[in-house]
Amino acid sequence: MKPYLFLFFAVLTVAGGKAQQKTVSPNVSSYSLLAHELNTSKKIWVYLPYNYNKTSKSYPVVYMHDGQNLFDKTTSFAGEWRVDETLDSLKVEVIVVGIEHGGDERTKELTPYKNEQYGGGGADVYLDFIMNTLKPDIDKRYRTKKDRENTALFGSSLGGLVSYYALINYPDTFGKAGVFSPSFWFTKDIFELTEYVDHIDAKIYFMAGDKESKDMVPDLNRMYQLVRKKDRKPNRLKKKIVPGGNHNEALWSREFAEAITWLMAEEKQIGK
Repeated sequence: MKPYLFLFFAVLTVAGGKAQQKTVSPNVSSYSLLAHELNTSKKIWVYLPYNYNKTSKSYPVVYMHDGQNLFDKTTSFAGEWRVDETLDSLKVEVIVVGIEHGGDERTKELTPYKNEQYGGGGADVYLDFIMNTLKPDIDKRYRTKKDRENTALFGSSLGGLVSYYALINYPDTFGKAGVFSPSFWFTKDIFELTEYVDHIDAKIYFMAGDKESKDMVPDLNRMYQLVRKKDRKPNRLKKKIVPGGNHNEALWSREFAEAITWLMAEEKQIGK
């Protein structure tokens, strides 16, 4: 078993039974949405920027996977990303939508191709839910910028894999992605897809720690070089390798501020 694959399955278990204080920001709300594509309902968390209720303007949207781990340590597996606290501090003007992971179906939902040992391969259905049910619902409920340049995906591990895949396979919907510790090892098909496409018009932030696994950094470097050959616009790609970084929420939380600031640079304004 991959040394960090345990996390993929362990993360399915929410840290329950612990007397913890909620850490979620007042700028975060949640609701349940029927995901008919997946034959289930999904809890959806929504972070609104600090000035949302003080203006009438529209905002870019970042869709993030594994919503349980983003905002509140009481729902996280091994520590939260502190997305809300980070954005409150940075005053980045962006709406963040956290999508509840699928529990036992997480691997299937977040992988575009099957792995002989671990299965999976249901990402297109999961992305259909985001594109055809969740995004229209968010666009209806909130003041959003609906175009691809203002619609991003962000995730880690399998969430990094599916975020990258969505940029390549659904370029009319998604124009940016934060790709943390991506599970490119899951199948070689993701490399073949990248080699096959004519060009890649997207803004991508790649990040991984050099202590995650023996494959993580080589795979990330390989993909980065492939994307560079397909990218037609300068300054749209960034790669960061973190010395000593492990495959966990601590790494992803520490690196989130730099990544989101870079990804949303055109839309970001720093409050006075």
